[in-house]
Amino acid sequence: MAALGESSTIAGAEMEADATDPPIFERVVCGVDDTPESLVAVRQAARLGDPDGSVHLIAVAPVAKAAHAGFAATHAAELLQQDAEAALAEARALAPGAVDKLVSGEPVAVLLREAEQATLLAVGSHGRGRAAGMLLGTVAARMLRDAACSVLIARAARESAAWPQSVVVGVDGSAESAVAFAVAGSITERFGGDLRAVASTKDQLDVEAARAIAPELDEQPALAVDALAAAAESADLIVVGSRGLHGLKALGSVSERVAYEAQCSVLVVRPRDG
Repeated sequence: MAALGESSTIAGAEMEADATDPPIFERVVCGVDDTPESLVAVRQAARLGDPDGSVHLIAVAPVAKAAHAGFAATHAAELLQQDAEAALAEARALAPGAVDKLVSGEPVAVLLREAEQATLLAVGSHGRGRAAGMLLGTVAARMLRDAACSVLIARAARESAAWPQSVVVGVDGSAESAVAFAVAGSITERFGGDLRAVASTKDQLDVEAARAIAPELDEQPALAVDALAAAAESADLIVVGSRGLHGLKALGSVSERVAYEAQCSVLVVRPRDG
């Protein structure tokens, strides 16, 4: 969900129409490392990617860290390179036809650079809570705050092959939530799943606009984050809109908090112009 602010129902309708176009997932970038969570992100990124678009698998070898190994620096760099290559090979098997690339550098910087040309960036969730993510500067936390495109925080699904069959979208009547609803609708139509639109009556809510966006609106007497986190317990994917705020301005946003607290995957939809 997004704050109401200057958004209008008319703007929401225009953005909704644009959001139904497949190119929102035309260029998908997925961060790859040697963790099971990374492979979940690869599977889900490949599923959401437009059939006529492209999926890019990016593995990063932080060879600069090898300098801390002293005399063993060369060997340490080789091991980091080998780990990244092995992770990329495993990811490649899950996303046939994907473009893959191994890059030396710092993971956050590399993925943010790759995301500049992407319409969707996917990363795995390593199970850390929001507070830990903020303190540790995890890749997922930085992508949520700083990536210019939409972001998928991927979590293991109950049925990977059929994911996503149950989609929940946050609606508050804003233009950003109209876009999120349109994207969620296109996903459920594509994969034959169920769609549930949830609104919070305890947060900023333009009831009339929200009902116009989602006629079968499920209005919950709870804060937006709590309502969506509860809905995530039985969902495969939560979709929320974002005003496109970055850095410190994004801290505490509903979309960021939902991404950390939900038990299922979360898709944060950002405006295409970043």
